[in-house]
Amino acid sequence: MKLKCRNLISGTGIVILSALFAVTVLFVNGCKIYSFSGATTEGLKTVSVKYFQNRASIVQPGLSQGLTDALIDKCKAQTSLAIVNGLGDANFEGEITEYIARPLTVSADATAAMNRFTITVKVKFTNSVDPDKSFEQSFSRYQDYKSTYDLGDVEDELVKVISEMIVEDIFNRAFVNW
Repeated sequence: MKLKCRNLISGTGIVILSALFAVTVLFVNGCKIYSFSGATTEGLKTVSVKYFQNRASIVQPGLSQGLTDALIDKCKAQTSLAIVNGLGDANFEGEITEYIARPLTVSADATAAMNRFTITVKVKFTNSVDPDKSFEQSFSRYQDYKSTYDLGDVEDELVKVISEMIVEDIFNRAFVNW
């Protein structure tokens, strides 16, 4: 018994599949308005990130550069905006205003049981295409750690985690509009 292969996709089916493919390609690559991260950059072509000065009472070497680079990397990875050195269509500038560890809870023998390490960054974001989306805001994040650890023992890891959270908050405020 011979089976004949039938054309499983009719002419109409090919047209529909082609149209869906074209829309998907345009959506993902061409429009530059929406990304899978939820970032909207409508009308923007460039972004600049000025160096974040450390104006906290404790200056951690490398924090300013690390925070600045992390925000640039986030913009590169999550948008199609070109990074420029001068003024862009969107601009970030700011400063680190707080870098501190404080006792959080006290144990029965009146010593700190937990400490809270906090970093705060003041950011000015300017959107020259849509000035209503511009803002000036402080972003603060913290991590708690056991007082049995010296800050120096956990500082690098805490700075890394907190910096990632702050960069995420800044990026979301600027481009995801939360």
